[in-house]
Amino acid sequence: MNDKKGVQNTTGKNENAGKKAGQSPAGGKKLEKGKGAKKAAVIAAAVSCGFLVSAAAAYTYLSLQYRDTFFPNTVINGLDASGKTVDQVKQMIDDGMESYTLILEERGGKEEQIHGEDIGLHPEYDGSLEQLLEEQEPLRWGLHLMEGSEHTIETMIAYDEEQLDKAVNGLECMDESKTELPKDAYLSSYQDGVGYEIIPEEGGTRVVPEKVRQSVADAIVNLKDSISLDEEGAYARAQITAENPELVAQAKKWNEWVNVTVAYHFGDHTEELNGDTIHTWMTEDEEGGLLLDEDKVAEYVDQLAKTYDTAYQPKTLKTAYGDTVTITGGNYGWRINRKAEAAALSEIIRSGKSQEREPVYSQTAASRGEKDYGNTYVEINLSAQHLYYYVDGQLLVESDFVSGNEARGMSTPAGAFPLTYKQRNATLRGQGYATPVSYWMPFNGGIGMHDASWRGSFGGRIYKTNGSHGCINLPASVAKTIYENISSGIPVLCYHLDGTNGGKTSSPTQKRTASAAPAAPAPTAPAAVPPVNPALTDGDPTAETVPGTGESLATPVTDGENPVTGEAGGSPSGETNIASEENPSVETPAAVPVEQPGTPTMQDSPSNVVVSDQGAGSNSGPGVQETPGTPSGQEGPGGQGDGNDSGVVEAPGA
Repeated sequence: MNDKKGVQNTTGKNENAGKKAGQSPAGGKKLEKGKGAKKAAVIAAAVSCGFLVSAAAAYTYLSLQYRDTFFPNTVINGLDASGKTVDQVKQMIDDGMESYTLILEERGGKEEQIHGEDIGLHPEYDGSLEQLLEEQEPLRWGLHLMEGSEHTIETMIAYDEEQLDKAVNGLECMDESKTELPKDAYLSSYQDGVGYEIIPEEGGTRVVPEKVRQSVADAIVNLKDSISLDEEGAYARAQITAENPELVAQAKKWNEWVNVTVAYHFGDHTEELNGDTIHTWMTEDEEGGLLLDEDKVAEYVDQLAKTYDTAYQPKTLKTAYGDTVTITGGNYGWRINRKAEAAALSEIIRSGKSQEREPVYSQTAASRGEKDYGNTYVEINLSAQHLYYYVDGQLLVESDFVSGNEARGMSTPAGAFPLTYKQRNATLRGQGYATPVSYWMPFNGGIGMHDASWRGSFGGRIYKTNGSHGCINLPASVAKTIYENISSGIPVLCYHLDGTNGGKTSSPTQKRTASAAPAAPAPTAPAAVPPVNPALTDGDPTAETVPGTGESLATPVTDGENPVTGEAGGSPSGETNIASEENPSVETPAAVPVEQPGTPTMQDSPSNVVVSDQGAGSNSGPGVQETPGTPSGQEGPGGQGDGNDSGVVEAPGA
């Protein structure tokens, strides 16, 4: 038993001793592994060093060959000299020169050649190759694997310069008679609906001799097989290209103008102006600037006026009597202000901005179409001496009247006229006399409608021998009704109608009403009369202008021309001026003696009629004695009623 314990104890002691010493079996294994890792690292380092040493040795060994040969990727005079000796490069040059031919690629697929033997091509070695090799640093050969190098030694390749000039001058591309000059880019002619385009330049086949010689010489020195004269830039170039700033700006400006569209509206009709016409009005000045032919613009506006103006044009009217008449005189209707519209149109084109518009008018009418007078108008039958006033197609008032004295050559002219203006309590005066009227409504120069309180009767045949100087004399109540319901611009339509001149004379108290009118229906027009322009002032004829034109509606003719013929001249009616109550020099009605009905009248003398210096037209004539017992009303040929003392005079027969 003691032996066993002793063994056990011994074992235990040994184990304890091992633990104390830190030498357990497991601990011994860890120690052995750490030593192995260090040993492996040492071995790896040794191998790496050996490899690097070997690589360096190999790189150094390889560099030794570049003491006698050229680096990789070395090009000398266009020849690949990589890894070749000087002698090998010389041999390449010699071989290349023996059969050297340079091909010149020209436009149009044409080719020409220059042979080495034609220019005395030969090598001349002056040590340049050797020097180039000596300058190499062999240990830097690796860098040339990526970078490479290219060298040109001009002294190595020689030729006879005179022979080269002769060969180059003999090329067909150098013969100007066989080549074409380049063409500059330019602006195309106008293309309908497109406008203007830049036509690109054309290169032609004309070369620049100096550039050809230089390109050929460079190619020979480098022993190139071929060159492209186009790529070498040897061709003459156009002076103006498609990118030329001035040409681009010109195209832009010209297209701005021809891209303008102006749509003129005339009722149901539209006239469109576009580049197809505008381009014919465009020209260049000496410096290349763009100009607009103002005369052609004016011609276009003139044509619009001739086509769409209705002033001074015949008008048809279905009368209150059922008959249709054609009224050929008078200035009522649409009338374009030609000068103002031409100026406006020119500015529109220059602005490059399209638009829809109506032209500037010097005079407008109630509606478009055949019946431009609309359905609000005064109808005056000079044959029947009877008047109708329709408002919106409905008869407002009708009445007998007395018109111009036929026997004295003062007949009231037929025609269609716009009411010029209206004025209350106007005084019409002449030499030595003046007469007031309560309602003055001129429509044809100095001819107008007004009350005639001195007359005891109207209608019938009074006008034949005892008529006015051209005005329409009305009963006061009728003149008042018309005055209160009429405004500037309303058409007054005067006509003659055969078969209706047998009317009876009526007194002011026998005024006929709408119910007493003839059975025929009242005429109507396509559209209602437009409202009076607020710029028109009834009491001030000088203020009656068309907005934007400065033209007066009181003057039937503007622009200083006859709107029918286009020739210079005044109004066909010979309008003059009349006096108005706004002229402070005009006498007041109280200062004028007025005869009472039943008082015998005195014969008018020529001195009772004042004719303005513009002319009396057809309204002047010798005096005629009125019928005794009938207050007379003699009037002078008219004017605009602008307040001047020299105008139409209406006197009570004194």
